[in-house]
Amino acid sequence: MRRLEGKTALITGGGNGIGRAAVLSFVREGAHVIIADIDKDAAQRVQEAAAEIGGGSALAVQCDVTDEASVRSAVETAVTRYGKLDVLYNNAGGSTVRDGTVTEAPVEEFWRAIRLDLFGTFLCCKIALPELIKAGGGAVINTTSIAAIKAFPGHDCYTAAKGGVSALTRSMAVEYAAHKIRVNALAPAVTLSERVKQRLAGGNDVDALAASHLLGLVEPQEVANLAIYLASDESRVVTGQIFSIDSGASVR
Repeated sequence: MRRLEGKTALITGGGNGIGRAAVLSFVREGAHVIIADIDKDAAQRVQEAAAEIGGGSALAVQCDVTDEASVRSAVETAVTRYGKLDVLYNNAGGSTVRDGTVTEAPVEEFWRAIRLDLFGTFLCCKIALPELIKAGGGAVINTTSIAAIKAFPGHDCYTAAKGGVSALTRSMAVEYAAHKIRVNALAPAVTLSERVKQRLAGGNDVDALAASHLLGLVEPQEVANLAIYLASDESRVVTGQIFSIDSGASVR
């Protein structure tokens, strides 16, 4: 039996990178997946790729995780299409090159990071959790970062937002345990999505990054693999945890 057979999952930021790897992996394991992405075309391409896998199924929807009506529509689509919602994977987020130190980063960048990474996670949880409760329990998987675990100089806006996600994860784990809802977070290091590869192209940053990772740089699929475990019944008693997926970078 597939590990996610019969489960319905909503994955934000599912059109690219880690989200794309997660959607395809969830479908392969038997889940029905709503691919929620602000880029509808990217989500559609993932839906087409998922259709070739077999197992579960996938449906692309446009979703801005910072907009209440948009998130509510995505959640309603999941329940209308598949009858319930078992898993919320808050993957959408990210940093930009405008980030910096507290004294140098633009105020606008701080609020962009807080709105997308922290508020987006809060809003998706706020709207989706009642459906997980109706389903009799389930799993919330948030996305924080190595930046919330160790010093990550020069990214203070992103660090603040992801630190908030970690704290929110722990609080929610306690608050919703009575409903049999597990809440955990993934904390990847720099992950080699296509967007990150483009940023690193032509520079020496790849070599410097590789030197700080004990087992090589992280690939999107490796993050998706842990998300599958946290979404599955195998993690029945795992909650309130922040899982580093960083090739040992946080312990160096």
